[in-house]
Amino acid sequence: MPLIELMTSSGLGSLLGMRHALEPDHLAAVTTLVSRERSGARAALLGMCWGLGHTLTLVAVGVVLIVLRAEMPASMSDVFELAVSLMLVGLGTRSILQAAREGPNGPTRPHRHGRLVHSHAGVAPHLHLGTWTLARRPLLIGMLHGLAGSGALTALVLATLPTTTARVAYMALFGLGSTIGMAALSGLLGWPLARLGTHHVVARGITLLVGCTSTALGLFWAYPLIGKFVSW
Repeated sequence: MPLIELMTSSGLGSLLGMRHALEPDHLAAVTTLVSRERSGARAALLGMCWGLGHTLTLVAVGVVLIVLRAEMPASMSDVFELAVSLMLVGLGTRSILQAAREGPNGPTRPHRHGRLVHSHAGVAPHLHLGTWTLARRPLLIGMLHGLAGSGALTALVLATLPTTTARVAYMALFGLGSTIGMAALSGLLGWPLARLGTHHVVARGITLLVGCTSTALGLFWAYPLIGKFVSW
């Protein structure tokens, strides 16, 4: 495959990956994670972790399928899609419960200082968790999204690109585009949310709205998938 053709197809993959980050299920999942962040930079970090997890499974599964010249069974793709739908319901329910448990001064969080455990209102700036711990949830959520999308993307590259190198490069840059797109989008979402979050009533309303939206979207997408499994 000529180098210029490889670069063109890979560049297109990167751009499509950025657009892929704007899909409703991705937005719903990441918004439930960043709705309580107090800075755009931290929100962007969460989006980047989602993108890294998404890319990891997307490329790993895609490479295996490409080497085997096989497509993911439709039944397995449906299982992954259903898992994403149920995850959206879970994330939405979590946000709704967070909003319901909050007091007039915002969320109350327990903290441990050695043997001393206490609770206080508000989203504490001194969370006693490392960055990796905070970022673990979006990483795992991104990995599940990558599993759900790997079958369709692999089928696309097998049908349109002639060499293994081009196919793998396309998938890797598709994942890179998704990571950049989600990090940028999360940062943009986090900037106004950080300012609105200083008003506890508004922040609580946003959390409730985000939770309801995620739950409704998850149920909407899960319904036809459950019908497929019931009909088997």
